Formats: sequence, C-alpha cells, structure tokens
Amino acid sequence: MKQVVARVVAKGKHIRGLYRPHGRSINFSQTIMLNCPEIAREAKPGQFVMINCGEGTVLPRPFSIHQVNDKGDISLYFAVLEDGKGTIWLSQRQVGDLVVMPIPRPMGNGFSIVPGSRNLLLVAGGMGIAPLYFLAQEALKKKLSVTLLYGTAVKNWYVQEHLASKIRIISATEDGTFGYHGMISDLIPEYVDWADQVFACGPLPMYRHIDEGFPQLKNKPVQVSLEVVMGCGRGICYGCTVKTKDGLKMVCEDGPVFDLADIIWDELL
Repeated sequence: MKQVVARVVAKGKHIRGLYRPHGRSINFSQTIMLNCPEIAREAKPGQFVMINCGEGTVLPRPFSIHQVNDKGDISLYFAVLEDGKGTIWLSQRQVGDLVVMPIPRPMGNGFSIVPGSRNLLLVAGGMGIAPLYFLAQEALKKKLSVTLLYGTAVKNWYVQEHLASKIRIISATEDGTFGYHGMISDLIPEYVDWADQVFACGPLPMYRHIDEGFPQLKNKPVQVSLEVVMGCGRGICYGCTVKTKDGLKMVCEDGPVFDLADIIWDELL
C-alpha cells in the first residue's frame, strides 16, 4: 500500500511539565505542522492519522488532526509523555524533516453536524482540544455559533490565543489558577438549553460523568471521541474494540467518534 511522506513545516511547544497522579505525566504539549495535501484535502474534524515514530517503536501511533489549512498542511497537537517513545520521537522532528504515514488517508469517522444545528457546544478536557479545534474551525466556516468549555489541570493560554476572538471560550482549571475552579463538565448544565448539539473529547471518566450526571442531555445529540490504545489502525487486529448497544465496534474504523448514548460505559471503564 502506498504511504504518505510528509515534511515538517512548523512546530511549537506549549504547556510544560504536568504531573498527573492518576496517569502518565506530561513533559509538555506540542504542535507540529506537516505538509501532506493528500491528507489535508480529505480530512474531516474528528479523524486522525497514523504515524511511524522511529526505530524504537514497532507500531504506528494515532494522532488527531488538529487543524487543516488551504496550503495542504495539517497540524497535530499532542501530549509528549514522560516515557512516551512515539510522542518524544515526533516532538524531536525539526522543520524540513520527513514523517511517514503508512496509511495514505485520514482515518476513522469524524464528527457530524446535524442539518439545522446552529448552536454547537464543545467540551474539551485537557488534550481533548486537539480534534475539537478543527471542528470549531469548520463550524465557523458554516457561520455557526460555537461555545467551547475547555478544562485543563493548570492554566493553558494556547486555545485562548488562537480562538478567543472567534468563539466563546469558558475555561476551568483543576488547580483554580484560571477560570472556574473544578472540572469543566460541571459547567455543562449552564449551556444545555442553548446548544443544538454537544461534542466532547477528553478522558473516559469525563464521558461517564456526562452520561450519568446530566439527564437533561438525553434529548440532545451528543458525540464523543474515544481515545484507546490502537494496534494496526486498520480494523484488522481488533485491539481497539469497544462494546456498544449495537454490538462490538472498532474505534479505528467505526470511531473514534460515537454517540454518547451508544457506548456501554460499564464495559469500557
């Protein structure tokens, strides 16, 4: 199968040094822009790409598509984990370096805006902003109204610097250093009546809280992007299988975007 070889055209570091008591700590977050017109012209919000991350890794790694521009570039935004061989390798690529995508297309099924929706509520937890940023871009092109609830552990100006002039952003931090002090999902009830659709990306416990804690969402279309460990990314290994009300589904092929109500959360968490 033909592969895509993309050239690094820009990169940038953002938040640094984030200790997480219940997960792998983050060295810093990184954006990297790759020139790959064949991917950029087909990409839709919520899709991802698979990238070969050097000799120290056996399998390619999935990365959400964060932004797309009309020059044929895609941007990725990802956490560089303290012991993450793949993310460390990708973060070390310099402008002009080449990156290989073994599957020559954007992967998975992305977010879907229902015809007639005018007000979109986006809920991002931590690095979950990666695919939702792209969705916000596309919604603005359609002249839709977007409110982003963005929760992080500590203050992070990245999104405010790039999107604040175009959409309404409500921030929350777990340490109380910026915006609401607490979890971003706590703020959802304030915006449910306004929203025609809800889109979320973040840690799995956040999804379960949304599913169980807010009955007022039962009559709203709510789409979530699942992040699970993937093997092949092609629907062959079944390593990313999840249970849904319609049976077993593969995150790489059937997702990563699912309707919130379709996932059997007791089987996933």
